[in-house]
Amino acid sequence: MDFYSEYQSKLCSPEEAVKIVKSGDWIDYITNLAFPELLDEALAARKEELKDVKIRGNLIFSPLQTVESDPLREHFIYNSWHCSAYERKLCDRGLCNYIPMIFRNLVPYYRHFLTVNVAMCAAAPMDKHGYFNLSVASGIAKGILDTADVVILEINERLPKVCGGFGQVIHISDVDMIVEGEHRPLPTIPLHPATKEDLAIAKQLMAMIPDGATLQFGIGGMPNVLGSMLAESDLKDLGMHTELCSDAYVSLTEAGKLNNSKKSFMHGVGVTGMAFGTEKVYEFVDENPGVAFMPLELVNSPGTIGRIDNMISINNCIAVDLFGQVSAESVGTRQISGTGGQLDYLTGAAMSRGGKAFICMTSTYREEDGSLRSRIVPTFQGDIVTDPRSQAYYMVTEYGMVNLVGRTTWERAEMLISIAHPDFRDELIRKAEENGIWIPSNKR
Repeated sequence: MDFYSEYQSKLCSPEEAVKIVKSGDWIDYITNLAFPELLDEALAARKEELKDVKIRGNLIFSPLQTVESDPLREHFIYNSWHCSAYERKLCDRGLCNYIPMIFRNLVPYYRHFLTVNVAMCAAAPMDKHGYFNLSVASGIAKGILDTADVVILEINERLPKVCGGFGQVIHISDVDMIVEGEHRPLPTIPLHPATKEDLAIAKQLMAMIPDGATLQFGIGGMPNVLGSMLAESDLKDLGMHTELCSDAYVSLTEAGKLNNSKKSFMHGVGVTGMAFGTEKVYEFVDENPGVAFMPLELVNSPGTIGRIDNMISINNCIAVDLFGQVSAESVGTRQISGTGGQLDYLTGAAMSRGGKAFICMTSTYREEDGSLRSRIVPTFQGDIVTDPRSQAYYMVTEYGMVNLVGRTTWERAEMLISIAHPDFRDELIRKAEENGIWIPSNKR
């Protein structure tokens, strides 16, 4: 078939493409590097012609022109499934609303409940077979595009082409319009130096990871610290099964520690749904048959995760209360990030033979005024619960590690206080007594 002729027939300028958008429409920008910056700019230029256009996206790193051009939200209403640092600032300014979700359920939400009038997605250039690679957004992109009334692809010549089992490409026959143009370098996430608290936490985790373990790292600084330590360790034959491929996996592969040879499910290949980090991450996943991008409804399914022996899940949180509830996405009601796949991996790793699920945090943080605050709190005051207390397993700070599985409320309080910063322990004990979760024989 003559895919080139079909391509030319669907090719148009960004300005022409966005004319399809009507007031009241629901628009999707997909996620991270799939953000269609040229189409967003063209749509922003139509601001005065449109009212109440709702846009969904998540983990967007570049400025959204539709949002920045409309501070009163009269024309464009932006919403995020999972906030990047940029989107968090938009939330603080009242320019973004969070949409609660668990990542494995995201595409089914679209399939069964949501309307997508126009989907706009960046993709790599078409191949000779008429397919566009959906790159590092493959975990959710195809599922969303399949539900859209109109699909517009923005060709980004800088995107890596990824391999996978299914869901990483879309055929030109399923695309309505195509736009081209020059793009800025891909956004990157810089690596931050490890703190002494990070190193203390990572050292404890190291002792819990066996040879042949399969690893899931969440978003944050801890995974990269641990990845560097694992790369210098004596561990071998590690595997990757994660919603997000980050720099930690690159370090482990370069050190010869990660080869996926002992995985009991999806043997021999590292599995992910998305990727972002430094430029090394994009180079690592580009046409790499050792890394398979698959839909997150499969990758993050607890049933899938539970089939992998020695599955080790390592995630960060913002705070935990003395009942064992975990918040990884808000401070009070202020949205910081999102649920993402954390609960998926807590559940799945606990189902794995030899599996372990860790939630990590520094014991304290500092407010803008310099005052020290404990991340272990008596009870939450409006904080959003990401993981219920019934799903809390290993909790780790620089002061130690505890396992809350099967523990009573008074045992949980005692264990969590034991890994809190010493300056806050007496106050936490007093609050535990007030809340009836402390008994006379508890350690002080």
